[in-house]
Parts: sequence; C-alpha cells; structure tokens
Amino acid sequence: MSKIQMVDLKSQYQDIKPEIDQAIQNVIDSSAFINGGVVKEFASNLAAWNQTKYVVPCANGTDGLQIAMMALNLNPGDEVIVPAFTYIATVEIIALLGLTPVFVDVDPKTFNIDPSDVEKKINAKTRAIVPVHLYGQCAEMGLLSAIAKKHELFIIEDFAQAIGSEYKGTRAGNIGDIGVTSFFPSKNLGCFGDGGAIFTNDEDLASKIQMIANHGQSKKYYHDSIGVNSRLDTLQAAILNEKLKHLDEYIKNRRSAAKQYDELLKNLTGKLEIPYRSANTTHVFHQYTIKITSGRDRLKNFLSEKGIPSMIYYPLPIPKQKAYQKYTSDSFPVSEKLSNQVISLPMHTHLTSSDIAFVCESIYSFYK
Repeated sequence: MSKIQMVDLKSQYQDIKPEIDQAIQNVIDSSAFINGGVVKEFASNLAAWNQTKYVVPCANGTDGLQIAMMALNLNPGDEVIVPAFTYIATVEIIALLGLTPVFVDVDPKTFNIDPSDVEKKINAKTRAIVPVHLYGQCAEMGLLSAIAKKHELFIIEDFAQAIGSEYKGTRAGNIGDIGVTSFFPSKNLGCFGDGGAIFTNDEDLASKIQMIANHGQSKKYYHDSIGVNSRLDTLQAAILNEKLKHLDEYIKNRRSAAKQYDELLKNLTGKLEIPYRSANTTHVFHQYTIKITSGRDRLKNFLSEKGIPSMIYYPLPIPKQKAYQKYTSDSFPVSEKLSNQVISLPMHTHLTSSDIAFVCESIYSFYK
C-alpha cells in the first residue's frame, strides 16, 4: 500500500498534467502575468459554474473577506456575528478593520453557526452575520436569512470549505449578500499557491468590490475609494480554469469516499459519530470529520503510529485564543466540547478504497 496522504495534490496534478502544463506555458508565452485575459475567463467560467452573476477574483480568501466588509461599508465599532468554532481568518479581518467580533456557538451536529444563538446576540450595533460553511456543508441559511432580513443585517458567506455545496438547491455563495471562497491548494478547488474570489448577485456591489480590490480605482490612476491591492495571478487563474472543468468529478469522488467511510465506521456507534448530513444542504466533504466520544488524542497518536495522518480542525475555539479573549468572557460549551472531540480523517479526490479500508480497520483495532 502506498503511503496514505491527508491531501494528495500530486496525484490530482498528474491526472491533468498536460492541460495544466500547457495552461501555464500559455501564460508564460503571453507574459501577461498580472490581470491576463485568462483571469477574466476564469471569473466568467466560475460564475457560470456557481450560478452567480458576478465573481471578482482576489489574492486569497482572507483578502476576500476584507474586501467584502469594506464594500458593505462596515465601520469601526460595528458588530459582526461569527461562529466561535472556525478558522481564524474569518475573525482576523473583523478585528483588523476595527470592527467588533461577536461570537456565537455552533450546532453540535453540523458544526455550523447556531441561528438561535445568533438572534440572542443581536443589538443596535450589529451590522452583519458571517456564517462559515464548515467542512463542506452549508449553515442553516434559511433561518439566518430570515434573521438578517428581520434585523436589516448583511450576510457574508464564508464558503471556503464548501464550494459546490447547495442549500435547498441554491449554490453556496449565492444566498447572502456576498460570498467569499479560497483557492488555497488543499481546498476542493485549489490553485498552486494563494488565491480567492468574491461572489455576489448585486451589480452595484460587484462594481464596488472590483474597485476596492484594485486600489479603489474606477479607471486607471483615478481612485474613487480607499482600496487594496488584491489580485489573482494569471498563472493561478490558468491553473484554476483547468481544474474547474473537473470540479464536479472531484466532488463526486469525495462523496464516494465519505460514503465508504460511513459504511465501514457505522458499527462504532457510541464510540464515534460519523459526519451528520443536514436535510437542507448537500455536503462536498472538504473534510471528513468525526466526533470521538473519548480518547480523541490517543486515537490520533495511534493512527500516526500506523502511518495514517489526521488533523484536528480546530483545537481551540477562537474566543479562547489569546489574541481574541479581550472580546468576550462568555463560554461556548458546544464549541469547547467539539474542540476536544473532532478529528478529520484523510480526504481527497484520489483516496482509494484500500486506503479507506485500512484507516477504518485501524480505528476498529484501536477500540479492541
């Protein structure tokens, strides 16, 4: 058996190597390394694939969140509601812009932001909600949209882990005012470096986002607003344009791997929980994350000794991180419990049946 990878980017590349290599060579031959034609082509293709009117590529997902908040005119002191259990980038930008992150707990089954806790935290300073579609399935956007409408709040979807997921038939990134994704290499649609994109169906917002991402320029050397310099490199756009053609297949492969994991682990009820699927959303399995009743860290070490990688996303809720403790002294019981229970198993587009079987056999042997 070949060495099991947590993420296997090399095999994915080898499958489409001629197309990727040619796309890279075409950019080099054109020498249009910044804002080359393929950047607009990719943006158009991605918009069509995601059924979104406007897509603005940017340098990375974190930049995308910043540009989204700037485009919505969020100002220092405004409060933005975010889940306590997520990656740091979602909250980092809120703090950097002088906004106030307001943390809420998450649902113990889906790991996504808990709408009932959201409503409890809304006050006169609240301006926006940032649901994170964690691990590959959408948050409960119907309830969140109703809350946002009731209180006149913006919604920025962070769907960096859930591109292709659908909530009641609508693609992630299309439900809120703005959607933001990342093309970090390990993402379901990943480039060979950093990259991101901002999605909206609002023409005025799209124009504003485009302007902010390009130094606030309305046209070259004319700056109508304060902006940033956040571009998707032409080389990365060319790579993504080729990989986008295979994204449906990649998602299918991940779902197939998840189904096999489910089947092989189902008899360990009481010791672990396989990923819960909400009836309202499809799952694209950026991660296959299980919950361990007890002994999570011992299991991680046991798997490592057998050559099986795993990851803990995330070992400490953001409100408990040193840099963010100043924002709240509240407790977040679900997030805190999940941080001690979750473990993500190998998941990628080229995971073999024998790999999955070995991982699951090893988990069974841990519990013997």
